[in-house]
Amino acid sequence: MSSEVRVWRAGRVVDPHSVIGGLRKGPGDPAYVFDPLRRTVWRATRTPEGPVLLRLTPYAGAVEAEAWGPGAQWALDGVPELLGEKDSWDGFEPLPEHRALVDAARRFPDVRVPRTRAVFEAMAAAGIEQVVTGKEAFRAWRVLLREYGDPAPGPTGPEGRVLMVPPAPEEWRLIPSWQWLRAGVEGRRSRVVLTAATRAKALERTLELTDSAEIEARLRSLPGVGVWTAAEVRQRAHGDADAFSFADYHVSRDVSYALIGEELDDDGCAELIEPYRGHRFRVQRLLEMAGNRHPRYGPRKSLPTHTPGATHRLR
Repeated sequence: MSSEVRVWRAGRVVDPHSVIGGLRKGPGDPAYVFDPLRRTVWRATRTPEGPVLLRLTPYAGAVEAEAWGPGAQWALDGVPELLGEKDSWDGFEPLPEHRALVDAARRFPDVRVPRTRAVFEAMAAAGIEQVVTGKEAFRAWRVLLREYGDPAPGPTGPEGRVLMVPPAPEEWRLIPSWQWLRAGVEGRRSRVVLTAATRAKALERTLELTDSAEIEARLRSLPGVGVWTAAEVRQRAHGDADAFSFADYHVSRDVSYALIGEELDDDGCAELIEPYRGHRFRVQRLLEMAGNRHPRYGPRKSLPTHTPGATHRLR
């Protein structure tokens, strides 16, 4: 299969993996492969024109984008947005007393918030990630994509890996309930994905909106979608630099500990980062990339997902 190639000259340093690495669902993600030798990213996704395999290779001041499949033109047209061209640091200035953020901003001055323009795809991933650890969510994503995704058009990735395009909305709806459970996704989370699949076109129309509050309200109108899930979708699909991950098990504590050395809950962290409104997800992402975490005590353990007490709260 022939490919289409386009070179994007950003006028700044662009490392694709640093920008869109947050889209990867663990190192075994069937839809995302990173080649550290060449800093090349391979990403399989589904576009309005059909499936596509996109390879992004950085060079000095430029990125070569090569795409295979029916969605090649759509994907190539969106490379600047995918790599954060519409994102801006204007108005973002770390407070001097927030030393960890000052240092992170200096270390990663070229990092931008990506915009995938794939709302349903982001919603499906976020629904699977609700109320469980990353390890559990990544396993579920791998199992479901390998079983129900489509092999990406074009060549295999590094080391012969076959990338998989996430299922289309109608394909998610055909997954049997026992297969969801086999992947470790109980009914409360699978219903989020299945409901979103019935509203996929409406979800994609949120890309036409410019008001973040309206976008959040539209996303949260779906049953099972709360503040956390809506924020995850806005971060990935809409490129919203203010979509902080409130209601996450760790994020507020991580961010507050990095900024002031004290672990705060969502309300306390919201007050702390209020001066960064408009850039609150940027704060979160920079501190994550710098490796700032609150102290973890004791052995890791999974969050319960099959009891009413664990799943009653919308994320």
